[in-house]
Order: sequence, then structure tokens, then C-alpha cells
Amino acid sequence: MKKYDVIIVGAGASGVFMSYEMTKLKNSAKVLMLEKGNSLDKRMCPIDGSKIKKCIGCKPCHIMNGYGGAGTLSDGKYNITTQFGGDIHRYIDEDEAMDLMYYVDQVLCEMGGSDAKLYSTANSALKTIALRHDLHLMDAKVRHLGTDRNFKILQNIYDYTKERIEAVFNCEVIDIAKIDKGFHVITENETYYCDNLVLATGRSGSKWISKICDKLNIKTERNRVDIGVRVELPAAIFEHITSEVYESKIVYKTKKYNDMVRTFCMNPYGEVVTENTNGIITVNGHSYADQKLHTENTNFALLVSNKFTEPFKDSNEYGESIARLSNMLGGGVLLQRFGDLIKGRRSSERRMEKCFTRPTLKAVPGDLSLVLPKRQLDNIIEMIYALDKIAPGTANEDTLLYGVEVKFYNSKVEVDGNLETEIKGLYALGDGSGVTHSLSQASASGVYVARILASKY
Repeated sequence: MKKYDVIIVGAGASGVFMSYEMTKLKNSAKVLMLEKGNSLDKRMCPIDGSKIKKCIGCKPCHIMNGYGGAGTLSDGKYNITTQFGGDIHRYIDEDEAMDLMYYVDQVLCEMGGSDAKLYSTANSALKTIALRHDLHLMDAKVRHLGTDRNFKILQNIYDYTKERIEAVFNCEVIDIAKIDKGFHVITENETYYCDNLVLATGRSGSKWISKICDKLNIKTERNRVDIGVRVELPAAIFEHITSEVYESKIVYKTKKYNDMVRTFCMNPYGEVVTENTNGIITVNGHSYADQKLHTENTNFALLVSNKFTEPFKDSNEYGESIARLSNMLGGGVLLQRFGDLIKGRRSSERRMEKCFTRPTLKAVPGDLSLVLPKRQLDNIIEMIYALDKIAPGTANEDTLLYGVEVKFYNSKVEVDGNLETEIKGLYALGDGSGVTHSLSQASASGVYVARILASKY
């Protein structure tokens, strides 16, 4: 049995930055990183550039798993803020949390991201205009790397760490066991031993980490699930916003239900893509730094948060059931024109042929009202009309809605100020812990725990 001082389960944003910091700092710790997906050079969705337009269900999904995690092929957008994207500032000092995110940004620039512009929503005139229409623009600094540049940066980080950190890919951890003063980490082919175990499984590991916590009697708090659609429209409609702040995180409280709706992951001149989470096909978006790869459209998500009380606790199962319904009706992602939705009719191939907005994802025309619950759909429609006041044209008939987009948030693992669970030596960080919900905060958590563990060796 191979023995290590530290084992990191997962090579997403938190695992990558933990490996970086463990490499940079002077320490003698023997470190192993286990990842169920591929290395970077093999992370390629097989339907990209092919005639196949429907997800073929790779296990694991190359978009969601592999070195860099789900963020690798998803736009490379780092929001430096504690206003959204997680709660790391509730566990460590807020100033330190911000310092860690700025440090992550510095590393990204050193590794090839220095040409990427750092946007800011602070003191933006857009914020005042939005407030006049009861829309609230969150404060953040945003470094947009683009999927292409992000990929190269991650490769540089891997090259920097590969001699110091042992990494095993296509290696799924089936179980862990607490023994004596350490842990057994059990995979299909081998069992490893370590003194300190770091769970950094990301969003795709939500069910697995919940199972592990239940087994070890680690307390978890049920988290929310966000359900909505991805909006696609001509880039010119949001140009005055995206050129100034790039990522506009706008929150709106609906008049009808008093629910919160927010924009998420805005991709100027980007494209809509699918992703596979636990066998369920949902929709997402990204964009490239290279202008030659730009499209004529901008896309972003509109999400409604859902958090349940007794007796129902499994918010992720609720989100999965809605996504399954979309998959059942459309074989994957459904697509509907906003005008058709408002008129109570399904979009058809014939109606799509007359649509001025050309979709960047081949999806099945259909009726989202047969998939999304009425409350969530009413909230989304009201939000689109609100956005139309600051970006006229948002509520055009040919605005495209893809469904469904679901953001699964892991149960929040109970950890202390070191992101350590009640079991000594067992840490939970990144989006897998439920503590963070963004690339910046997940990466910062990896740096934070690396510094704690490096000081022990």
C-alpha cells in the first residue's frame, strides 16, 4: 500500500491551486492527487467539431471532469468578490479571503493570463441605471480568460507542479475509511494511505461527498438548487453592458412571488453548450479570448433559487427531476423562442427557420412550459421584461431560451476555520464542500489549505 502525507481527491480549481501552492512553498510533504477524469491533453468532448449534435453520455463527462474541473472548458471567468460565489469569508477573515482571491489572480496572470482584462462593476454608471429599474448589480472585479486561454494557463500550472505532485488520472475514488491516525483511500485498482485527506471533488462529486459524510457522520447542511434557462440573443443588445463590466451579475426580486432571480455566467460573443451531470444533460455557455472564435451572440443564464424545508430536503433531486423531464421531451436540451413562450405555443422547426437569432447550439425546438414549474417560469419571464428596460431588445420575440440550466450545490459540509471537518486531518474545500460556488473562491480555498498543511511538513 502506497503511503502519502497528503492525498487530494479531485483536480478541479481547488485541487489545482492546492497542488500549485504545495509546490511553491518549502515543505517535504509527499502529495498525491487523484482525478476520475482525464488529463488536460485528453479533455475533449467527442462531439465537438463532429456531425453529432447530441450528447452521447461519456462516463465521466469530459466537460465536467478532468484536470481543472468543470471550469476548464467553461469560459475561465474569475470573479473577485465575496458578494456572491460562495461563503469562504464566513470561515476565514473577509480581508484574507479577498487577499487569497487576488493572489489567485496574480498566479493566473503569471501563468499566461496577463493579457486578459480585469473588469470592475464598482462605481459603474450601469449600477445606477439598474437601480432605477429595481435591478441590483453586484460588485466584483472580473478577470475573463476565455476557454482557450484558460486551457493554456492550466497546462502551465500542471507543468509547474508535475515533478512535485504525483497525479493519477482516470482514477475514481470509490470509498474512504478512517483508520488509526490516517485514512485509506480506495479506488478500483488500488488502496492508498495518507495522514491528511483533502476532499476537493467539485460540483460533479455532490452525491459522492454526501455519501462519504453520511458514512463518517459528518454534519452537512442541505443547500439550494438553482433552476432556469440560458438566454441567447444578438451580442449588440448587451454590448453597452458587456464592454464595460463583461460579467454583469444582476439580481431582481419579482413582484409576483417576491422570489430572487439572477443572471449568471454571461458570455459575450460566446456559444451555448451542453454538459452532463450524473447522466443528466443540462445547458451552459462559454466564450473564447480569440476573437476569431467569437460568435454573433451573447448568452447568459437566468436562475431562480430553490431551497426547501421539512419534510423535503433533497434540493438536488428536485433539480435533477426537472432536467430529466427536459431530457425526456427533447432527448436533451429544449429550445424555445421567447415570443412563442409568451404566446403559449411551442417552437417548431418551421418557426425556428424564420428566427433572426441563429442558435449556437443544435437543440430540439419545444415548449419550456411543459418542463419548468409555473412559478419559476413566471419569475424568468418577469426578469426578462425587467432586463429589457436596461438592455432594450432582451424581450424580443426571437430571443432564444434553452432549458434547462441547473446549478447543483453540494450539501454544505460542516468545517471549521481551517476548512477541516470534525474528523482530524480530513478537509473539505472548493465547490465540493458547498462552501464555495465559484472559480475564484474555490481556488482560494485550495491555496488556504495548502498553506496550512505545508506548515506541518
